[in-house]
Amino acid sequence: MPVSSRGSLDRRRFLAASAGAAFTAAALPGCAASVDSDSDSGGSGKTLTVMTLVNEWDAKTQKSIEKLLDVKLRIVTYDVTKLNAMLASKNPPDVVRGIGATDAPYFAARGLMADLDPYLAKSKVLKPSDLAAANDVWRFDGKKQGAGPRYGLAKDYSQDSMFWYRTDMFEAAGLDLPSATEPLSMDEWLDLGKRLTKRRLGKVKVYGLNATSLGLFSQLMSWTASAGGTLFADDMASVDFSSPEALKALQWYVDYAKADIGPSITNPNPDGWDGPTYQANRMAMSCNGFWFGGVIGGDAKLAAVSRFAPAPQFGSHRVSPCFSGTGFWMPKEAKNKDAAWKLFEWYFADQPAKDRASSGWGLPSLNSLRSLIPRSSAFQKQAYQVQEQDTPYFSVLPVSPYAQVDALNGILSKVLPDAIKSDTKTGKIADALNSRMNEQLARGKELVG
Repeated sequence: MPVSSRGSLDRRRFLAASAGAAFTAAALPGCAASVDSDSDSGGSGKTLTVMTLVNEWDAKTQKSIEKLLDVKLRIVTYDVTKLNAMLASKNPPDVVRGIGATDAPYFAARGLMADLDPYLAKSKVLKPSDLAAANDVWRFDGKKQGAGPRYGLAKDYSQDSMFWYRTDMFEAAGLDLPSATEPLSMDEWLDLGKRLTKRRLGKVKVYGLNATSLGLFSQLMSWTASAGGTLFADDMASVDFSSPEALKALQWYVDYAKADIGPSITNPNPDGWDGPTYQANRMAMSCNGFWFGGVIGGDAKLAAVSRFAPAPQFGSHRVSPCFSGTGFWMPKEAKNKDAAWKLFEWYFADQPAKDRASSGWGLPSLNSLRSLIPRSSAFQKQAYQVQEQDTPYFSVLPVSPYAQVDALNGILSKVLPDAIKSDTKTGKIADALNSRMNEQLARGKELVG
């Protein structure tokens, strides 16, 4: 089973097991979960089939849901092959867990998702005016992500180009701490990473920086945007890594990988993700959004030396995107949409949403729940203040409906390692990426029509 570009399998398992975790193993195209793990938990009325994590709800919570909604709850462990088969047979689950930032355009363009706007218009607890802007990753107007009908909702979110750092490691290296309000330039960030890296016998003992915790393609999109450009053409049918802005982003990553100051496509982190490494005092800066504070906050000593910082930028076009927006969507052919919507209202606006907001594992999907974000400790107050400063710079970075981001990350994984190790010129790397990705996008466009 290949490791998903959205984070290692180890990382996903950790988050799946963590109460209130912001990002999980759900919706991993190309990395199927275990099959034949369906479970019923009794109940009465109609059966509501939910494709999600096997441990999304414990037995007690499942019974509470059944009583509340008057349904029999059937949990189907997420499996992309199984989902595609169910969608093709027009007998899909009633609710599917997914990653809005990368899944919504792909499924919506194929006419597989139900438009949630009619339900939102009638709901007394879920109002479009109360939805955090990050929910726009679940919108698709038929051509581009970020506008048009809403096809899903985020359970919580983070702005994933922001980063956490260790004050003790900065102080030991004699470096000034990053500003809480003004973003570092990308060159400053890289230089700090080099200065914070510690080696022993030629091997990295302490990583100075992990720059791509939630997948390289998404970060390249973000960095290109901050330079004032875009990876995708206006029709979303092709990429162009040869533009000045994209080349700048690609060259930065090549320099980062060659410097060997953190996990990269040429030298992955043996831990699988940043959590264990950061906790073990072996990483000075970790590019993860607000949700990572949930990892840090569980250790008082670690929290005391950890701080949050704005997303670094290439230019004056400041961006701070969300690469996930994990939540639920409803298939167009689902049989029990009304019951599914009741589940949505409970999950996204009732006690589960309040519990998630107060956990510190992500930002609430509803603006009205933002007051529940924990701010009792100095660590929490600092993170909250920095998050508030970066919030206005959120924007949707549209991904193409013609190929899943995992497939594009797969191409990066095939092209970059050998190219970086052989000192291939960045322009030639860009040409290779353009050729392979545009071929993939062209095939997808033919299928969508």
